[in-house]
Amino acid sequence: MSETKQPGWFGRLFGRKAETSPGTPAETPAETPADAPATPAGPESAEPDPAATMPTEPTGTLSEGVPDFATGADDVLPAPPTVTEASPETAPEHDLPDELAGADLEPVEGVQPEGVVPAAPEPEPEPTEVAPAAAEIQEPEATETHEQPEAPTSEAPDAPEAEEAAPLVIYQPPAEPEAPAEKRGWWSRLTGGLKRTSSALSDRVTGLFTKRKLDADTLEELEDALIQADFGLDTAARIAEAVGKGRYEKGIAPDEVRAILAAEVERALDPVALPLVIDTTKKPFVILMIGVNGAGKTTTIGKLTQKFRAQGHSVMLAAGDTFRAAAIEQLRVWGERTGAPVVARPQGSDAAGLAYDALQAARDAGTDILLIDTAGRLQNKAGLMAELEKVLRVIRKLDAEAPHAVLLVLDATVGQNALSQVEIFQKAAGVTGLVMTKLDGTARGGILVALAAKFGLPVHFIGVGEGVDDLEPFAARDFARAIAGLDKN
Repeated sequence: MSETKQPGWFGRLFGRKAETSPGTPAETPAETPADAPATPAGPESAEPDPAATMPTEPTGTLSEGVPDFATGADDVLPAPPTVTEASPETAPEHDLPDELAGADLEPVEGVQPEGVVPAAPEPEPEPTEVAPAAAEIQEPEATETHEQPEAPTSEAPDAPEAEEAAPLVIYQPPAEPEAPAEKRGWWSRLTGGLKRTSSALSDRVTGLFTKRKLDADTLEELEDALIQADFGLDTAARIAEAVGKGRYEKGIAPDEVRAILAAEVERALDPVALPLVIDTTKKPFVILMIGVNGAGKTTTIGKLTQKFRAQGHSVMLAAGDTFRAAAIEQLRVWGERTGAPVVARPQGSDAAGLAYDALQAARDAGTDILLIDTAGRLQNKAGLMAELEKVLRVIRKLDAEAPHAVLLVLDATVGQNALSQVEIFQKAAGVTGLVMTKLDGTARGGILVALAAKFGLPVHFIGVGEGVDDLEPFAARDFARAIAGLDKN
């Protein structure tokens, strides 16, 4: 008689079933009704193993729960495989091959699948032009006239180079130039512009000579005050000597000191206070404007153009500052304001060639005055000064006497550095006159006196503001009384 061997506890743990010895017919399991609940497959033998009936300690923790060993591993039915089917809307060319069916595929960015034709990119919508607002003011555009200047007959090393083939443009002003604003009296503008210098001197003079006898210490302090205002050593010593003459160890009123100061300044400036005379026999009368960066050359050109046109002269402007950004546009604006045509080339063009073409254009148009702007250059840069000399040589190929005036524009705020500028520019370009600007921005307006004493160059104009009318011919008496803080009469 065969025996049935039941698996032990570990066997049941790993799903082993009972083994029946040969010779014993296997028991046929009872049929189960169809609607009966399914029971897990397991050993149904008669005599359980004593070790299996012994109580065992659960091996699971409280959080894991108590394990159930009633079901064997072989009795668990595997889950049916999931088959992924294509959507009815999927195009046939996008169907996956059989070997990839059901796979979780993720597209790779930037890589097109094989056999898939990339879609054509959608065209971007064209930008639509927006009409300008009604309140926007459209400035009148200057008309452009292109002219081809005649080439010089003889070749020279300083002639305009052939590689500068940029077209010459003459910007014509509007039919009606901008009307000048209402004028303010020159004396009030002059005293207002020199107020910083006059106030500084008046305060020192009042503090020195109020209830105090005139002695060596007082005169020395007065001389120091004049030097600080950039009058120069010689001028300051001469003024201090004039104040102390015949008044030593005596009292002197501050107003009397200011009167002496004004008289000495007028005496120093009177020989150089000369107007700029336009020789009408020279047509055009060429004026070359030079100076360092930021001195105010372009603005001075615009103000001079306004004055010359008010005197009945026809004026043409040449935008020779081809290096500074927006210099050409700045001169164009002045041309529109004053009603003067502007000759220009693109930025970076040869300045000497432009000056040559502008002179030829002014000749052809019968213009009275040609004002040539130049790029700002430091007086200690030999290369830049050599370029200025080239401009002069090229101009003289058309007119041996041109330029007829070389005006050096000086910034009053640089102080004693103006002396160095005059010395070097005079050697390079032959300065014929001075224009002093920005006297309203400094308390050291006495630099004009020092320049007159050292160089004796004519001072044609002085500027005390940004307005068109803030540039006037230089008058020694008015300047002297304004800087001393006295009334005009």
